[in-house]
Amino acid sequence: MAAARRKEYSVVFERGFDTHLMAIDGTWRRACIMTAASESGAKLTLLKSVEGLNLAEFFLLLSTTGLAYRRCELAWINGDQMAVNFLFPGKKKRPPEVSKDGELRDQ
Repeated sequence: MAAARRKEYSVVFERGFDTHLMAIDGTWRRACIMTAASESGAKLTLLKSVEGLNLAEFFLLLSTTGLAYRRCELAWINGDQMAVNFLFPGKKKRPPEVSKDGELRDQ
């Protein structure tokens, strides 16, 4: 899903806020700094490379104990800058509708 870059964020952190990215299954974890956040996503500065990691869906850990977190998907990445979209439990992506002849229909 291609996401447009956010022009403005609700909250910009002047010094940043220490956070971590973690795989859904817990197999990897990377330190990062959250520089801005909104209701729907956040902008991060990566401290280590995320090359080769599955960033389709992961957790953004907001506390050192992991008790505060958000489920995320990658919006965009450029060097050490990254933006994520928060995934909400009640909002499921609908699969595309397919007509009887096998063609995709507009929703």
